[in-house]
Amino acid sequence: MKKMIKTLAFSLFTIGALTFASAQKMAHVSLDSLIGLMPETKTAKDVAEAYLNDLKKTAAAMDGELQTKYADYQTNEATMSDLIKKTKQDELQSLQQRIQDFQQQAEQEYRKKYGELTAPIYAKAKKAIEAAAKEGGYKYVLDTSVGNVLYSEPSEDILAAAKKKLDGMPLAVLPGANSAGNPKTNNTTSSPNKGGTTKPNGGK
Repeated sequence: MKKMIKTLAFSLFTIGALTFASAQKMAHVSLDSLIGLMPETKTAKDVAEAYLNDLKKTAAAMDGELQTKYADYQTNEATMSDLIKKTKQDELQSLQQRIQDFQQQAEQEYRKKYGELTAPIYAKAKKAIEAAAKEGGYKYVLDTSVGNVLYSEPSEDILAAAKKKLDGMPLAVLPGANSAGNPKTNNTTSSPNKGGTTKPNGGK
């Protein structure tokens, strides 16, 4: 008897849960596609690319210095005293280490910069999705761009509705971009500090 009551209770709970779920309006949208429609996205890419190019120029200048000093070392090594040779070797090793450190820091800084640029874009897109969802009476909105929705009941795509909401919003303010949407670049191509480094390995 108890088993029958438990089975009946479970059945009623399941039916209730399914009824509740079916009563919730669901929609889906590709967040990546929506962001791709935003003009701020191109601005962010331009600013990030300019920032990356500045970092690359600095790295290239440092590598050029290393190659020049290493070529000079190879040319004059035979005539160097042991003390001068040791000093030059230490200088090359130090410079190569600085290049490696700069490359690692540059990669981290670029990721940080890109994250700062895209954060307001994602925030604006999500705000537009939220507005479209509330207007359409949707309780759940699935992001199809992440590709982890294995199965779902038929739902409405609110990309157009969200885009309409975006059109009524001001441009997102991106750090490092001026009011015209053009990238502002800081000249970071100043010559590297003179110092020493290891034998160059092709600038890698």
